[in-house]
Amino acid sequence: MPLSPTSSATVAPPDTLPKPETYDGTSPFPSDDAAPERDGGERLYVAITAVIVVLPFVAIGLAGWLLWGRLIHPADIVLALVLYTVTGLGVTVGFHRGLTHSGYRAVRPVRIALAVAGSMSFQGDVIGWVATHRRHHAFTDRPGDPHSPYRYGTHLRGQLRGLLHAHVGWLFRNDRTPPERYAPDLLADRDIRAVNRAFPALCVLTLALPFGLGWAIGGSWLYGVTALVWAGLVRIALLHHVTWSVNSLCHMIGERPFRTRRHDRATNLWPLALLSFGESWHNLHHADPTSARHGVDRGQIDPSAAVIRLLERAGWVYDVRWPTAERVAARRT
Repeated sequence: MPLSPTSSATVAPPDTLPKPETYDGTSPFPSDDAAPERDGGERLYVAITAVIVVLPFVAIGLAGWLLWGRLIHPADIVLALVLYTVTGLGVTVGFHRGLTHSGYRAVRPVRIALAVAGSMSFQGDVIGWVATHRRHHAFTDRPGDPHSPYRYGTHLRGQLRGLLHAHVGWLFRNDRTPPERYAPDLLADRDIRAVNRAFPALCVLTLALPFGLGWAIGGSWLYGVTALVWAGLVRIALLHHVTWSVNSLCHMIGERPFRTRRHDRATNLWPLALLSFGESWHNLHHADPTSARHGVDRGQIDPSAAVIRLLERAGWVYDVRWPTAERVAARRT
């Protein structure tokens, strides 16, 4: 299912796109109860953002230090790292660069395995995830985007409210993205439909697996419970917040060395690069959505691209859309 930047699977049909003159890039999106505008406060915004993002991770680290040897064990950390990597790459390599944007094509077993791994991230069923992300690209940071941080305008109060919306608030809105419009190729794929139906069972599996392995390794149910907590619940929560940070922070903070479409404010945010497996090189991704590599400049770590390269050398993926020097240069600001 190869896609191009103008494919209907990446950009919605013309009759669904808002007219450019209907959105000025700063006002709240239509049909929203927008807050009154305020000026300034950029430093306050950055400080609040840092607290929201950093504090939960500091709390987890402190809890681990205090509970080490009592309610957390080395096996829990190893299991958490392994499952975080497997499920995270399922999202980035499988759901995102493969199924959403066709940055490569995969042989059937690898395609299915990546879809299963991504489903075990607890981020939603594969078809719904892909449909939502394609819609995000069709309407990035303008009316129609399901999780733009600019939904409530560009003034301070609007951006703070928009940050919360883009990070997690949009999940609670009754704003369904029709897969019939945005992911018809996946609806027609028997294997992907099967993985999609199995999503509830895979959610159970992603929690049962650390519990069972912890019990087997430690020899008691207590080891199973601590593995469930750290390699199950905490691992899922961390991956959730990293993914959501790409939706929120990577459209508000960071660098924009590449040109994107009008109103698209996707940025590169280097502190998230490793945790997000390269997804936080978000500016290049929005400048060239089908590229299999997002971190294209020197020193930009992109583990997802490295995995795709390994799979390509093994003959398990092909038709990989690697960025060329000319294509990257053409998109620089």
